[in-house]
Amino acid sequence: MKLRVMAVDDDPAVLLLLKKQLEKQGCEVVDVADSREALERLKSEKVDGLFVDVVMPHIDGFTLTKQARLSKLNRRVPIVMLTGLDDADTMRKGFDSGVNFFLGKPFTRERVYKLMGATRGAMTREKYRYTRLSFHTEVDCTLGTAPPKQFRSVSVNISEGGMMLTSLAALAMGQELDVAFSLPNVPRVIRTRAIVVREDSPGELGVKFLNLNDRDERDLQAYISARLEG
Repeated sequence: MKLRVMAVDDDPAVLLLLKKQLEKQGCEVVDVADSREALERLKSEKVDGLFVDVVMPHIDGFTLTKQARLSKLNRRVPIVMLTGLDDADTMRKGFDSGVNFFLGKPFTRERVYKLMGATRGAMTREKYRYTRLSFHTEVDCTLGTAPPKQFRSVSVNISEGGMMLTSLAALAMGQELDVAFSLPNVPRVIRTRAIVVREDSPGELGVKFLNLNDRDERDLQAYISARLEG
């Protein structure tokens, strides 16, 4: 699977060079020359990694990083700061803003190769967290009313953070419920609290997992990773 990364730099020549180098590393690159456009797109587009220049008109790299960390979709994305200002103050401000890595200019194939070696795992993990896989299984649901209301649904897809369920037309956005389901080759039932967060079509609601325990979280990650890499 290709990693989808956004590269932001107001210098067209630098942006083109970075894009070519990242594409050689197997990335799909969204290149943006205007940091204002980048900020708007980060609010609605999911990326697996973000490369930002330090000095840019309108919104500099530090501010763009801070705003990315506040976004719903990309707050955990690995962020690489592009800089020719290789000094302690720049790095300190970058880390304080939420930068994870630095890539010094001028870019070379070797520098980008080493950088991707250090960041690919984190970017892949970010991709897996949001990837929805087709997944059909029966899901036991319990509403915490008095007395508790129990019913059975069927999943449509699953990600590390939640799943899409059918036959939940009676539930409202923001409503919480308990769900229990099984994964292939996992000998126990996975149980977690969930909350309704979206409606894709009538009768199909997306729920977000709220309190998966560590063991269930690892098993879910392993299942999704095996499906994506298989």
